[in-house]
Parts: sequence; structure tokens; C-alpha cells
Amino acid sequence: MKVLVTVLACVMLAVWAVPAFAADDSKVKSATQQVDTGAKKIGAGKVGEGVEETAKGIGNTVVEGAKYSGAKLKESGKAAEPKAKSAWESVRDGTVDFGHSVKSFFSNLFGG
Repeated sequence: MKVLVTVLACVMLAVWAVPAFAADDSKVKSATQQVDTGAKKIGAGKVGEGVEETAKGIGNTVVEGAKYSGAKLKESGKAAEPKAKSAWESVRDGTVDFGHSVKSFFSNLFGG
């Protein structure tokens, strides 16, 4: 009975955790389906098969979810990169313009 409760708790955890990674339709959903299939086998009395399939499904869900999250973070970093460069260039250009203004001010002040 403890095994069944533990497995069902893991299934629920995996199912609730999946929406964070759910955009990868092929691999993450496939792993989630494996968890669901294993849980149904447990419910149908095939505890041995169900526990094994559920455990594999949870592992696959975690692995594929991590891969997908890593890919999304990498994409986000690349998307933000041009904006970061633009922001730095804007700061640099503003600093250079300020320096020219100060130089011009003192040159005009002292008749240079």
C-alpha cells in the first residue's frame, strides 16, 4: 500500500510539474503519457508493471523537462543579447556625448 501511495504521489508531482515544461509537445508530453499509462496499470491491478513504467515516465519527464528548460533559457539569453549590447552602446554613447559637452562648455568659457 505504501508503494502505491508513493507512486501516486510521484505521478501527481510529475503531472503538476510538467506544465512548466509543456511547450515541448513531442518529448515531454510523451514522458507524461508514460507516467499516466503506468498509473493506470497500477489502478488496474498490475502494480509491478505500473510502478516500473511510472518510475521510468517520471525520470523521462524530469530529463526531457530539464533539456527543454535549458534550451529555452539559451534562446532567451540569445534573444536578450542584442538588447544588452544596444543598452551598453547607448550608455557609452551618452557618456561620450556628455564628455564632449563638458569639453565644449569649458572651451567656450575660457575662450578656447
